[in-house]
Amino acid sequence: MEQLQKLVDRYRDCRQRPVRFRPSTWRPRLEPYGAAHVLDVGVECVSPSGARLISRGDLVDLRDRVGDDPDGLRDLFVAVMIWGSGTTNGRSPRYTEAALSDPRMPTVLRTTHQAVRSGDLLGAYSQFVLNGVGRSFFTKWFAAVDDRDADCERALILDARVFHSLNVLNWFSWEAAGTRRWPIRYATYVSTMHEWAPSVGVTADRLEWLFFHLNGHMDGPCPCASRDD
Repeated sequence: MEQLQKLVDRYRDCRQRPVRFRPSTWRPRLEPYGAAHVLDVGVECVSPSGARLISRGDLVDLRDRVGDDPDGLRDLFVAVMIWGSGTTNGRSPRYTEAALSDPRMPTVLRTTHQAVRSGDLLGAYSQFVLNGVGRSFFTKWFAAVDDRDADCERALILDARVFHSLNVLNWFSWEAAGTRRWPIRYATYVSTMHEWAPSVGVTADRLEWLFFHLNGHMDGPCPCASRDD
């Protein structure tokens, strides 16, 4: 815990930045499904021309607007995929199109939305199966739809970058969970982060982002000035 406290203190002034995306890249993948209007989320970039910025806060605003509406959940999912792609993941538009064309989408989004909001993260993980969408992205969906009170063990993102940082700290999900089953490993990860966070004076989602931000490079120079994460 001492090592974790030092990391939190060292990067206390780092802040998560909006993600830049190009609507022109995404539009051909979204228009056939009536979802191109999602590209208006966020704000326009000064440079480069035509680009936009989408933030985690934009996802919260959209979540609160769409509620339980099926089309709204689809729009929120698309926004999550755009935000989650960052500035370098050129495969995300194609993967998003694959998910939109999957006939299971309405049911998967509805059932996992309900499961997350009821606190059943293990169930949500077990039920999420969509073409083109792996753990790194569907846990972003879980985090985006979870509107429970802050004192709950709210859903968190678990991707390769977070894993890299956790492993450097000698924390391994299969070992902590006592099983190789991914739903249990994910639920254990969320519980562990919510246990650690107050001990070092931050929220669990702040700790999750810090691990993502560092990507396992715990002793390197502060990347805050050079990244758009």
